[in-house]
Amino acid sequence: MNFQRGRNREVPEINLIPMIDVLLVILIFLMVTTSYSNFAQLQINLPQASGEAGVSAAGKPINVAVDASEHYAVNNVRSAFNGVNDFAEILRKSAGDQTDPTIIINADGKATHQSVINIMEAARIAGFGRITFTTQNQSK
Repeated sequence: MNFQRGRNREVPEINLIPMIDVLLVILIFLMVTTSYSNFAQLQINLPQASGEAGVSAAGKPINVAVDASEHYAVNNVRSAFNGVNDFAEILRKSAGDQTDPTIIINADGKATHQSVINIMEAARIAGFGRITFTTQNQSK
């Protein structure tokens, strides 16, 4: 006996909305957890400078040189680096009565970045705000 004779059967359907939600969650998870290894393989080529000599400011500039072995010289006189504060005092003595001389940093190409930052920090502590760098024109 068929008791459901007058009743229509419901057609089964596939609901796509929950499946799309799950796929979006998986996509977001993969995007967040993916690591990019290309950043570790960057080749850095430092820029080379070629330009004209700048206009010098009034007063005598202070030339500070540093080589690859972190030996410092102020106005071609070798100076010991015993800390940023001591080097700031050396810069003040080299400036004499000048209020804001230009500090010219001559850094060797293989000098550490920290040694250049030490000179800049000492100039800041000494109250000197005008700092410039020298470069060597590349041969053609």
